Amino acid sequence: MDDIEYKIIKPDSSLSDFVESFWMIVNHSEESKEIVVLPNATIDISLSRSLSEPFHIMLMGLENEAGQTSLNPKMVIFAISFKLLAIEYLLKTSISDLVNEGRPLPPDFWGFSQDDLNDFDSFHFKASNKIKELIKEKIDERKRRLFELIYSSNGALTVKELSEKVYWSSRQINRYFNQQFGISLKLYCNLLRFSASFNQLNDGRLFPEQNYTDQAHFIREIKKFSGVAPGELSKNKNDRFIQLSALKKQ
Repeated sequence: MDDIEYKIIKPDSSLSDFVESFWMIVNHSEESKEIVVLPNATIDISLSRSLSEPFHIMLMGLENEAGQTSLNPKMVIFAISFKLLAIEYLLKTSISDLVNEGRPLPPDFWGFSQDDLNDFDSFHFKASNKIKELIKEKIDERKRRLFELIYSSNGALTVKELSEKVYWSSRQINRYFNQQFGISLKLYCNLLRFSASFNQLNDGRLFPEQNYTDQAHFIREIKKFSGVAPGELSKNKNDRFIQLSALKKQ
């Protein structure tokens, strides 16, 4: 897909509790491009337009399955990928109804407009400043520690281990996850571990490196979330798995 342009920018340290990355994808051609979007354990706010679609802004919830979609001709997407704490502390909402779904946001959300799709670096700067303005409430220390452990381990710790380390019962944690995000903590950890495998799969390393119990478990989990075996995912024929293609271009 030589007509597809990708870019990813990591946030500065002041945003690291809330933002995973800023990213863009542009289809420079006048033909639609079929792609597969893999679950990656983030929540996205995306700004987009194309020849056939007017400017719009979407909030995308967590995904637990791969989804086939099209990049329309001349489509431009700029987006922010959020970590889970952003839902409560920045967006102040619940996304429990948005598993594998999206919700339209007002076209002037956070002061954005279609002009912000003209330059990705300017979008990144504007979005970063807006998020910094919104960071006012102190994070509950128990939640901050919980997510620190989840992300630093790439989802490898069990629910029991996490519960014991943050002094918060497994039942209460799962209630919080289901009410806020629409999935259990265990499923979220599995999604995070799956997405942490993208780099090794890109490099053709088809054996478990993310605390899977064995090769069979690794294959089973990769197929569960991507729909294909690790070998096929690694080959990424025709660049159809968009996140893997984007990583290779970084």
